[in-house]
Amino acid sequence: MKQNITYQKGDASNFHLVELYRNLLKPRMIEEKMLILLRQGKISKWFAGIGQEAIAVGATMAMESDEIIFPMHRNLGVFTTRKVPLEKLFAQWQGKELGFTKGRDRSFHFGTLDYSIVGMISHLGPQLSLASGVALAHKLRQENKISLAFTGEGGTSEGEFHEALNVAAVWQLPVIFLIENNGYGLSTPTSEQYRCEHLADRGIGYGMQSYRIDGNNVLEMYNTINTVAEEIRQNPEPILIECETFRRRGHEEASGTKYVPEELMEFWEQKDPVTNYEQFLLKEGIITFEQIEDWKEQITNEINEALEIADNAPYPQANAQREVDDLFQPHLQKVIAPKNNSTKEIRFIDAISEGLDEAMQQYDELVLMGQDIADYGGVFKITQGFVEKYGKERVRNTPICESAIVGIGLGLSFKGMKSMIEMQFSDFVTCAFNQIVNNIAKTHYRWGTNADVVIRMPCGGTVGAGPFHSQTNEAWFFKTPGLKIVYPSSAEDAKGLLLASFEDPNPVLFFEHKAMYRSISGNVPEGYYTTEIGKAKLIVTDHSLKASDSKHELQARASILKARASAIIITYGLGVHWAKQLVEAKKLNVAILDLRTLAPLDYAAIDDIVKQTHRVLILHEDTLLGGIGAEISAYITEHLFEYLDAPVIRVASLDTPYPFVKNLEDDFLPIKRLEEQLIKLLAY
Repeated sequence: MKQNITYQKGDASNFHLVELYRNLLKPRMIEEKMLILLRQGKISKWFAGIGQEAIAVGATMAMESDEIIFPMHRNLGVFTTRKVPLEKLFAQWQGKELGFTKGRDRSFHFGTLDYSIVGMISHLGPQLSLASGVALAHKLRQENKISLAFTGEGGTSEGEFHEALNVAAVWQLPVIFLIENNGYGLSTPTSEQYRCEHLADRGIGYGMQSYRIDGNNVLEMYNTINTVAEEIRQNPEPILIECETFRRRGHEEASGTKYVPEELMEFWEQKDPVTNYEQFLLKEGIITFEQIEDWKEQITNEINEALEIADNAPYPQANAQREVDDLFQPHLQKVIAPKNNSTKEIRFIDAISEGLDEAMQQYDELVLMGQDIADYGGVFKITQGFVEKYGKERVRNTPICESAIVGIGLGLSFKGMKSMIEMQFSDFVTCAFNQIVNNIAKTHYRWGTNADVVIRMPCGGTVGAGPFHSQTNEAWFFKTPGLKIVYPSSAEDAKGLLLASFEDPNPVLFFEHKAMYRSISGNVPEGYYTTEIGKAKLIVTDHSLKASDSKHELQARASILKARASAIIITYGLGVHWAKQLVEAKKLNVAILDLRTLAPLDYAAIDDIVKQTHRVLILHEDTLLGGIGAEISAYITEHLFEYLDAPVIRVASLDTPYPFVKNLEDDFLPIKRLEEQLIKLLAY
């Protein structure tokens, strides 16, 4: 075969040149075997990287073994070059217990930090932000390490491509963004994917260096990545590299390649990265035909032995409890009491600020990220003074790009660091929805690593802020397994639950109602303490209770009152205060259950209070349809029906967007309907 690629070996040793070849040969032979197994029905799907091996192999060999790589569908060479055990890879593709995801995800949708690899999710773009998060960890620790993320030319059309590259450029992060431009996004040619001549040209728009190289030339791949990596380990900055290659098989095998012109296929077959490099090594006398045959035999034996192990490995046994248990990183919270009895009356907003301050002292590597949170102190001034105390490395202003910042937080957690991301308003979380519900919520369940991210969500209305600054959107996330949701109503709980959220190694959405920031105050313990996540709090309003009563007497009377209360209002957030105001104003013998945590719900507390009171009203500011009240109502009806003396009543906001004008907002909110519905419940 004629050699159609020009190679420059430079000062590379023969040993290194041979290693490149052997690393190219192994994924090619594995893929050829997998295509046979696919036809035999022994694996369910295959995304062939045949013809693109030089990119994965060259890049991986240029990276240090502990530097994290973020591969895509067609990057088998990353896994084989990192020497991931073949039996585990094969078991993964078969859905076996021996694989990396216990049968919960397929093909390359997994990570293994043991080999410094983090696999993709199907949404493509989010990978890039995760790599930026790992790069940020390296930079903060001054480790002289980098990360590398793959994407395809189709993935560059996603918004996260822009967000990740822009943040990496602004923050000068040591990360390589590697585009495999293989001609087609499934069947859509590059002419319909982007307008610029070359994707590498986009680098100038981000102020970053970019390169366009032959992705089928393994030496050019290795030398370029190696040179760039050495530079940015010492002088951090992001690099964009476009690798020209071609996908010679379907997007996945069932797709076929009928849309590809025959002459184009023939052209790229002549540029095969394995056979061309093989011809070069033979011509240079670096290897022999006999050696090639020996290596092929060795790889064949290795494949067959690994396949035998994988074939004989068991499939996962369905176990509902294990599935639920694996949603979260195991964490047994040990509630930390205040060191002394010293308290001070502070506002809700100040309690959150104190909680953040205590967390920053407790965790030396905790990083706060959000729009305008640094010198400006955030739009609500919660982080005012933090830059002076902790510096701009740990208190980071971000561009307006919620998705990338959440992804960066997840990337930091892969390096054992904690992060807090502030949504300037919870309404803006839609821009990060994919990262939250498809990445951080599923990471531990899919492949067992934690997602140690706290996302603060300033939320709620009553302040005339209109449809995009007023929503309390906890229900959007309530049905997503793998997320914890906290929603305090008091200053004391705000601080204690926030600190508990940072202790928890799992993703926590921390909702804080803006209307309570400066209107609600309370006695808050000084110093570090935590409040139990997943534990509701009973609130009673008995006018015979005096502030001078001891805590023990108050608890005893609360227990008695709970037993004789004529109804219970189950609520959270600002709803707690609406309920208290009504009950106290009307001198009603009604108890209030402040949920405090929405996921996980405190079902034990709900069980107990419903059995005691027999009448239930569920109140929340969120809209009625599909709100959290619906789930609680369904639970009570299904499990506690025999204890009810009346139907469960839900009171919530209208099923419309949040209005702006005050009289419309007043009509939208549930406050005016609360009294009417509570009286209806008591009279039933």
